[in-house]
Amino acid sequence: MASPSTLDAGVQPVAPSGGKTFFGHPRGLATLFMTEMWERFSFYGMRALLVIYLVTATHDGGLGYKAAVGAAIVSVYNAMVYLTALPGGWIADRFWGPRKTVAVGGCIIMIGHFLLAVPATVSFFVGLAFIAVGSGLLKANISTMVGHLYDGPNDPRRDGGFTVFYMGINLGAFAAPLVIGTIGQKVDWHLGFALAGVGMALGLGQYLLGTRHLSPTSNIVTAPITPGEKKAVLRKALLWLAAAAVFYGVIVAAGSFSISWVIWPLSVAGIAIPALYFARMKKDKDLAPDEQSKMSGFIWFFIAAAVFWMIYDQSSSTLSIFATDSTSSTLFGFNFPSSWFQSLNPLYIMALAPVFAWLWVWLSRRAKNPSTTVKFAIGLLMIGASFLVMMLAMAAASGGVKVSPLWLAMVYLVQTVGELTLSPVGLSVTTKLAPAKYASQMMGVWFLAVTAGDCVAAITQLVVGDATGSTWYFALQGVLAILAGIALWLSRKKVIRLMGNVH
Repeated sequence: MASPSTLDAGVQPVAPSGGKTFFGHPRGLATLFMTEMWERFSFYGMRALLVIYLVTATHDGGLGYKAAVGAAIVSVYNAMVYLTALPGGWIADRFWGPRKTVAVGGCIIMIGHFLLAVPATVSFFVGLAFIAVGSGLLKANISTMVGHLYDGPNDPRRDGGFTVFYMGINLGAFAAPLVIGTIGQKVDWHLGFALAGVGMALGLGQYLLGTRHLSPTSNIVTAPITPGEKKAVLRKALLWLAAAAVFYGVIVAAGSFSISWVIWPLSVAGIAIPALYFARMKKDKDLAPDEQSKMSGFIWFFIAAAVFWMIYDQSSSTLSIFATDSTSSTLFGFNFPSSWFQSLNPLYIMALAPVFAWLWVWLSRRAKNPSTTVKFAIGLLMIGASFLVMMLAMAAASGGVKVSPLWLAMVYLVQTVGELTLSPVGLSVTTKLAPAKYASQMMGVWFLAVTAGDCVAAITQLVVGDATGSTWYFALQGVLAILAGIALWLSRKKVIRLMGNVH
C-alpha cells in the first residue's frame, strides 16, 4: 500500500507526442489498462466462484445455502457494486480527486479478496462488503481518468483510447474464470479467492508505479467539501450506522438473524433509491420543459435497462448453478470446471463488439440505423429469448440429466448480442439526455438500472424459493422481457417525441 505522501503527490504531464506512447496513445493509458485488467481479473474470477461456493454443501467446503438464497446473495452483491459507484464519484469530486480515490478503492478491494480467503463465514461476508465498496470507488473514476489523458472530447485518439481500455476489461474478465475458477473448484475454494486478491494487488502495484504518467487533471478535487459540509455528512453517516447497529443488534439478540435480514433491506433500498432520485429530478423547477421531457424519455430507457440487467446478471447466479448441477463438464472429450462458462461472455464481446461497431456505421451510411428506442427493444427481445432457451435447457435436464454445454454457450451468445444492442447505446443516450444541472451525476444514475434490476432478481429469488431455476422460472422472466421489448417498440414514437432533438 502506498504511503499518504505518495497518494497526495502531484503527477507529471502526459508524455508529449514525440515521447513514448502506448499503441500511439499517452503512456498513462498503459497504466490504466493494466490496472483495470487486473481489477476485472480479480472481480470476475471471484464472481465465477461465488454462487458455487455459497451453495456447495459444507462437507465439501462450501457454505451450504439453498440455491435461491445463494442466487439472491449474488444478485444483491452485484447490485451493491453498482450502487456504490454513485457515492464513489461523489467522494472523488468532493474529497480526494479521481487518482487518490482509485488507489484507495484498489486497496479496499484487495483487502476484501484476502478476507474471502479466510475460512470463516463472518470474514467472508465482510470481504464481500469491502469489494463492493472498493469497486464503487474504483469503477466510478478510472474511466474518467482515461478521458483526462486526451486534449478534450474532440481529440481524435480519444475513442480509440477507450476501445483499448475496454479491451483490458474483457481480457481480464475472460482469463479470470479459467485461472481462478480452476484453482477454486479443483484445488481449494479459499486459495481461489486469495488468487483474486493477488490479481488486485498486481493491478494496484501497476497503478501506483505508473501514476507519474497520468494527467494532472486526475489529481484535482473539482468541488472541495467545506468543513461545515464535512461535519454534516459525518454526522448523518454516524447516525445511519448507529441505527443499523441497533437494529441488527436487537435481531441478533433475539436469535432471529438470518441472511434474509440483509438481503431484503438492501434489495428494497436498491429499488427505492433510483425511484427517489428520479422523483427529485422530476420535481426540480430548475429544469427547463425540454429537459423535463428528456428526463421522461430517459425513464423509459432506465426501466428497460433494469429489466434487461435483471436477467443478464443471473449469468453469475442461476445460470452458474445450472452449469454446475445440470450441465455436462465435458465437450469433445475435454473436461473443464463449470466456472469456465463465465468466460464465454467476454470472449463473445471481444469477437462481436467490432462487428456491431461496423454494423451501426454501415447502416447509418444507408440511413437505416435503428433508433435508440428500437435498439433497446431488440436488446429486451434478445435477453427474453435467452431465458426461453434456458427454459428448454432446463426441460432437457429434467430427471437429473446432464445437458450439453452447447445449451449454455447458446444462451450466453444470445445475451451478448442483446448486450451489444443495449449497453453501449445506453451509455451514449444517457450523456445526450442528461440535464445540464445533473450532467456529472447521470452516468451514476444509469448504473442504478443495474442495481434496480439485480435487486428485483434478488427479491424474486427469495420469494420463489425452491422453484428458482425451474422451467417456469425461466419462462416467466423470458416472456416478461419479450413483452417489455414489444411494449417499448410500440411506444417508440412517443419516446422519440420525449427525447426532443436527441436521436
